[in-house]
Order: sequence, then structure tokens, then C-alpha cells
Amino acid sequence: MLGRGKHRNPKKGACFMELASFLAGERWSDHPQCTHPLLAMLARAVNDLTSDHHRPRLAPMIPSVIGLNSDDPHWDVRIALRAAQTALPVAPADRQQTLAVAVYGAERMLDVLDARPEGTMSPESVAALATVPKTAEWARRFCAGTHVKPKRFVRDAAPSVVSTAVQGISESFLPDVDARLRALLADTIADARRWSGLQEAGESLRQDQWADVVRPATV
Repeated sequence: MLGRGKHRNPKKGACFMELASFLAGERWSDHPQCTHPLLAMLARAVNDLTSDHHRPRLAPMIPSVIGLNSDDPHWDVRIALRAAQTALPVAPADRQQTLAVAVYGAERMLDVLDARPEGTMSPESVAALATVPKTAEWARRFCAGTHVKPKRFVRDAAPSVVSTAVQGISESFLPDVDARLRALLADTIADARRWSGLQEAGESLRQDQWADVVRPATV
């Protein structure tokens, strides 16, 4: 059974990333080398904030994070962006300003990294911001004229965005919070698999497909 937090050894229990370290043949840790640090952070946060009843449903995804790693800053920016986009429409009001700023900030980082025209916004970001128009306008004005280097965004902003997003979803008091947290993790893993060339663009891993990911890693 998956549990919250760190565990000294398997006899004490395990969280999502500790089991990933075990399956990867690494030293027992919730920060294994086999998984991108921000993706691993997202997995730990989702693991800890999912209810005890629904946490076992995360387990089939564990082998799929093994080997998903890169030093490309695009990974950090896009993981943070997806988290912010997902959480913004449902998070409590006191977290929405931070998440709206994160959406604009991450899109601006992609402008820099991809040499896009300044102010380019993905359809997903436009849709998320449209759910909170007053907050979005405030965030747009707040971000105007600011400049953050990608290295600093990756180091400082991206982890904070992921943490705020997962907290925001967990505090939304919606009836399907666990499902939303699980979907965020599943969608982010699918993104990383695509970036790694393990999954075709536009393809998604549905719950009934996770078994095909699990079997090769657990035989």
C-alpha cells in the first residue's frame, strides 16, 4: 500500500517515488535519479494529497516514470505550465493569483526558449485564464515588463508553481479531487513520455493501458 511521506525502508511502507527507486534498482529514496526532479516532485505531492482510499490507484503509473529525465529546461517549464493550467480554474481564490502569474510566466519562458513572438499563449492557457477573467487581467498587468531568465524560473519558480497547483486542486473541495490529482499526474507523465520519444504526439495513456506499461518493468 502506498503511504504519505518518506519511509526509512520498504518494511515501513512506501510512497510513489520510493517504489520507483526500488523498481529502477536504485538506492531507496523518494528523490531517485531515474526521474526528472520536477516530475518526481509532482508525483510526491499527488501521492501525499490523494486520499488513502484512492492512493492505490496511483500505483500502476509508477514504472512509467522510470527513465523519464532530461536537463532540457523545456521540461520544467512545461510541467509547471500544465500544473498551473490544470489548477487555475478550480483552486481557491487565494491561490489563483499565483497560478495565473505562473501561466503567464511559463508562457513567457517558452517565448524565450523557442524564440516565439512575445506574448504567445497556448490554447490551454487561454482557456484556463478565461475561467478567472479578473484575476487573469490582474496577472497580465503584474507580469508586464518583468523579465526572468529560464535558469532562475527552473530553479525557483517551477517547483513553487507545482506545489501551489497541487495544493490548489486538493483544496478545491470538489467531489472528484482525487481523480483530478491523478489525471494531472497521468497527463504529465504522458507529456514526458512524448518528449522522451516513448509516446506518439496526441496519444494518451488511459487507465486501462497502464497495465501494458507496468508489465515490462515488473517481470
